[in-house]
Amino acid sequence: MAHQNIFPCIFFSILFCVSSTVAQGARTFNVKYYGAIADGRTDNRKAFLRAWMDACDQKGVSIVYIPKGVYMLGSVEFAGPCRGVTMFFMKGDLRAPRGAFLNAETWLGFRYVDNLIMKGGGTLDGQGQSAWPFNQCHKNNNCQALPISVKFDFVTNSRIKSIRSIHSKNAHFSFFGCTNINISNVELLAPDYSPNTDGIKMGSSSNIRISYSKISTGDDCIAILSDSSNIDISNVYGGPGHGISIGSLGKYTNEKNVNGVSVRKCTLNGTDNGIRIKSWESPISITASNFLFQDIFMYNVRNPIIIDQTYCPHPPCNRQTASHVQIRDVTYRNIFGTSSSEIAVSMQCSKKFPCKNIVMTDIKFGHHGIKKSLKSYCSYVNGRSFGRQYPPPCF
Repeated sequence: MAHQNIFPCIFFSILFCVSSTVAQGARTFNVKYYGAIADGRTDNRKAFLRAWMDACDQKGVSIVYIPKGVYMLGSVEFAGPCRGVTMFFMKGDLRAPRGAFLNAETWLGFRYVDNLIMKGGGTLDGQGQSAWPFNQCHKNNNCQALPISVKFDFVTNSRIKSIRSIHSKNAHFSFFGCTNINISNVELLAPDYSPNTDGIKMGSSSNIRISYSKISTGDDCIAILSDSSNIDISNVYGGPGHGISIGSLGKYTNEKNVNGVSVRKCTLNGTDNGIRIKSWESPISITASNFLFQDIFMYNVRNPIIIDQTYCPHPPCNRQTASHVQIRDVTYRNIFGTSSSEIAVSMQCSKKFPCKNIVMTDIKFGHHGIKKSLKSYCSYVNGRSFGRQYPPPCF
């Protein structure tokens, strides 16, 4: 069973106290004092970097303060380690340069920072409308990716709260090598036709909590990738988009296990997929286990519950062998709503490593826009079902 209380209470108490009392005894570094101009046109990288470096070098609590206004900002990395708690306080809005912007993989980067607090109610505008026509990655794998809006690399014991991100060129938020991150009250928005605009994607990260947020995108609302563990997602509204995904897994030789994911009290509206686990057909051998999906409402979702171990987004794929990703210990409990396709539950597991210990309790879907009876489809699944089940279970 996936862990539901994955963070030490002490960590949250300290972080809450620091955030709540940050004005007391904190030093403020206003980007305008460093020459930032809020005209939406001037590149303010130098001013923001100088403010960050001074704040990062400050012991105790320091605030990089972005007042109200619209600040254009080119690609910039805010690097640590810092000497104390650093708050990136956005009252104003940040705007990315227009166009494909292919000379950088990230618009804003936070790297090697401990005790980062990012909040303030401001908006990050990636200006993706000017870049999406140049995106080829949704058509083939040999492409140059557009920049991610905000990339967190090796960030620890940190909080992202009350931030809005719109029209990202690529993903909105990406986490790699991060530990003890609390994400709440964020709004990540891009139209359903925007390619590769994942809301939140993470890999090689642990103890990540996402709650009370809205994610509407053109790709996965949340994507959990290799070497992730103890991930807790609750009270998230998703749609449009591709739903909440574990994977894809089994594509790269250095991948590691994914363990301990809990998705609870969420709503998915009009998404292509609901809750999905996906892996490639390859000899990469890892385990994906200890997942809990509970109390999830779906409306007009095309593939509400799906395990796809024949994942191939851009055919033809090099299907070397059956997937070697072992999926086991997955619980679906009290999941309900409407399906826009005939097959509401689809579990296509690996014939070489069949899914093990799949438990389904109280699953209830109705029709949305179709007159046919709903069905379940399973292959190579070892599972059990309890309580109400519609469509009827296939194991």
